Amino acid sequence: MKNKTPIIFTQSKCGRKGFSTPNNNINDIDINNVIDSKFLRSNKASLPEVSEPQIVRHFVNLSTKNHHVDKNFYPLGSCTMKYNPKINDSIAMLQSFASIHPDQNIESIQGILKVYYDLSKFLCEITGMTRVTLQPSAGSQGELVGLLLMKKYHELKNNHKKKYIIIPKTAHGTNPASVIMSGYKVKQVSDDERGRVCLDHLRELVDEETAGMMLTQPNTLGLFEDKIEDICELIHSNDGLMYMDGANLNALVGMVDPSKMGFDITHINLHKTFSTPHGGGGPGAGPVAVNDKLADFLPNPIIERKDEKFHFKYLENSIGKVHTFNGNYGVLLRAYVYMLSLGKKGLRDLSRKAVLNANYLKHLLMKEYDVPFHNGTMHEFVISAEKQKKKNLKALDIAKNLLDYGIHPPTVYFPTNIPESIMIEPTETETKETLDEFAEIMKYINNNIDDKLDYFMDAPYETPVRRLNEAKANRELDVKWNHEV
Repeated sequence: MKNKTPIIFTQSKCGRKGFSTPNNNINDIDINNVIDSKFLRSNKASLPEVSEPQIVRHFVNLSTKNHHVDKNFYPLGSCTMKYNPKINDSIAMLQSFASIHPDQNIESIQGILKVYYDLSKFLCEITGMTRVTLQPSAGSQGELVGLLLMKKYHELKNNHKKKYIIIPKTAHGTNPASVIMSGYKVKQVSDDERGRVCLDHLRELVDEETAGMMLTQPNTLGLFEDKIEDICELIHSNDGLMYMDGANLNALVGMVDPSKMGFDITHINLHKTFSTPHGGGGPGAGPVAVNDKLADFLPNPIIERKDEKFHFKYLENSIGKVHTFNGNYGVLLRAYVYMLSLGKKGLRDLSRKAVLNANYLKHLLMKEYDVPFHNGTMHEFVISAEKQKKKNLKALDIAKNLLDYGIHPPTVYFPTNIPESIMIEPTETETKETLDEFAEIMKYINNNIDDKLDYFMDAPYETPVRRLNEAKANRELDVKWNHEV
């Protein structure tokens, strides 16, 4: 009988070894003289004793149970999950990069600093901004950095009345969290009938207490905020600042300049737009680019070039460091390789194809599924399964069925202003055939609700773990396993 237990301890046999370290001539060290005894184990760690083939097969089998973009389609709306070219990883793993220590003498890391410097210049060119920090390790941290830069700006101008940041109803969840963490309060602006910021409501909210506005462009419905110049002018007229959440930059690269739209700050999710490994809680990179108003407040240090050498420069009015050393170098390097591989034309083409793929897929699904806001779609779109729910099949049920086809479900129930929302972002890296297949599966589910409702509501069937009681899993989470029990 096949052993389906994923626990490696069940394969353990006393005395079995998969790897032996070579002998060395280093004298034994009395560990008690090096580490305080309170940090030392009193008992030997209980680890599985397995052969090398066993451990390799164990982790390979586990990896195939997870869904990832290398395995199949991953149309996760609002969180670009596209294929990552393997050349990025190969170069990042070269020993000349991977073995560098950040405390090395600056003379010995000139090549590393050149990558930082060039990447900063690329990002400034893409965004139209003046200067960039590469330190933030995620978009969420980039948001906080951007808001702290806003705060510094207002403090130095003695704008002591500034209390509020305006965010739209469809903002990413990290936006309001970042506002609160920065010490500001949130004001929420409504959408208009087109799914974009309601200018009339915005005019009611903006006053001398407005510190700025955070706006995703294109917005979370995948729509371009076409009144962006009016929005920016309104915020700037009260000496507020405009922050662009760059989560959806994949739709704009090489085509639209954030600075010319009127933004003062934008973060860039390198681990999304510029195709470095994403997901699973691993390292990310969320550089923040700013215009002249804020260039002197960025986190220290910044990297400059003088006499063909690179060095660190410390800004007098910096908000201070926000990351150990200078950011997640491996992620930054992957983005740098991606940009060099594609060049200006290639980067522009990726955004054009992302928009094309989204509009093509939306067109294929519009007959069977409602698309509440379909005019002006950029790189992603939101459908509603409200019509399917009336037949007792909810958005969540549709998502669970997609798992049986080896497809990762899109985002469901966000944004919240669309009932039974399913948010789809195909990205530019998927072929027409993949999009056609996905559309056919979605149509099949819709067209067979009456005949196969019970079957659909009990999916998935082919996954390692079937449908969970998600409420119970959240309330009674148990991720600890004791092999001695």
